[in-house]
Amino acid sequence: MNPAGLPKISIVTPSFNQGRYLEKTILSVLEQGYPNLEYIIIDGKSSDNSVEIIKKYEKYLKYWVSEEDRGQSHAINKGFAHATGDLLGWLNSDDYYAAGALKTVAETALATPAAGAIVGAGAMVDETGNVFLSVARTAITLESLYNWFDEFFWQPSCFFPKETWKHCGPLDENVHYAMDLDFWIKIAKKFTFTTTHATLSFNLKHPKAKTTEFSYLSHVDAVMVIMRHGAEKEARKLLEEYTRVLHKSALDNEELLIQKCLEIQKLREKYKKISGCLIEAFKILGRKIISI
Repeated sequence: MNPAGLPKISIVTPSFNQGRYLEKTILSVLEQGYPNLEYIIIDGKSSDNSVEIIKKYEKYLKYWVSEEDRGQSHAINKGFAHATGDLLGWLNSDDYYAAGALKTVAETALATPAAGAIVGAGAMVDETGNVFLSVARTAITLESLYNWFDEFFWQPSCFFPKETWKHCGPLDENVHYAMDLDFWIKIAKKFTFTTTHATLSFNLKHPKAKTTEFSYLSHVDAVMVIMRHGAEKEARKLLEEYTRVLHKSALDNEELLIQKCLEIQKLREKYKKISGCLIEAFKILGRKIISI
């Protein structure tokens, strides 16, 4: 690929104790074959083999560090402070890019130079690579972001010009789960989004993934972010829906508990009768033995 005229793309990977997945993440960036790439890794002083993996590829990195930070948002902000690219994006240490993703992003950016962000399709996969949820967005607006749970997209499939970061960044370091949604709403208030149907990234679902292990906190964060940006009506709708689901679950569990209690009571009565019969039988047997 001829680098002449291609925008420089800076990718930041925040990392903390994800050594099991980190190498695949790194390779998905480096094996893009994109000639105008700047790759930065910010590790939060991992205690696993993450640093060993990073050092294996450090000659291909613009910058990396392993030191304590204040969380994911802080790590991403630190990374972008070292970025000099025309286009920026971040890729978490357990996700990975689709082949040719960066080329697609560059071509889309050149075709739509006024766009404040580029969003492609993405998929959620398990550890064997099986896709169980694909999402492609055709239009992204402020209103669609306010209805995030119905009209979401995958974070690694979003890229944005450095001018967008200058006007809408950095990430709010007090938001630990929906910092991306907060950033996108800020973008939508100033710029327009453009989309591509091409699959750009894969989100890995595993038990220790942040959005899996703490999904309920992600939902809380998202509602708080939406409300903070003035969309109280949409936030209330989301809260009502979650409250309805929780209420129904509580009623279902209460009904199940009552049913189980009744079943236990019936079993107690059944075993009480059986034990009574056994006692009588032993009494009769005892009298017969004594008479003998």
